[in-house]
Amino acid sequence: MSDAPPSDLKKIKSAANVANATFRNFVEIVFENRERSIQTYHVDGYSFFAVGMEAGRWGLEKRRNYNLVDAVSRHTIQVYPNSWAAVMTTLDNAGMWNLRSEMWEKTYLGQQMYFSVLSPARSLRDEYNLPDNQLLCGLVKGASMPPPHTI
Repeated sequence: MSDAPPSDLKKIKSAANVANATFRNFVEIVFENRERSIQTYHVDGYSFFAVGMEAGRWGLEKRRNYNLVDAVSRHTIQVYPNSWAAVMTTLDNAGMWNLRSEMWEKTYLGQQMYFSVLSPARSLRDEYNLPDNQLLCGLVKGASMPPPHTI
């Protein structure tokens, strides 16, 4: 493990930390911890299934070992030092949901992101999307933000 900065700083960019997600889409999230301490991650608004965790680095071949039969439903998962953990969930709860480290220092330094799950049906059981005619102010008004990546 090295504390050296990334070798190619030219690839680093500043962008919105929001991933657009498709309503009722099924997603897999893999957390990899290369540090010497346990990392804990939490997803607001969702329960997910912890389908796998092992020591070492994650690779596509690790999916063969996933527990897809009786995985445990949780909203927080621990990732042990030099290990990985994989979770799966269905994004069936419309809204803006935070995925973050449970360690305040790590969250503050950027170990967090948001899922924007827009509901195609404006139903009373779902959170409403931002209205098309919403008045914006401050830095948001007229801001030229790059589109967030889609999951």
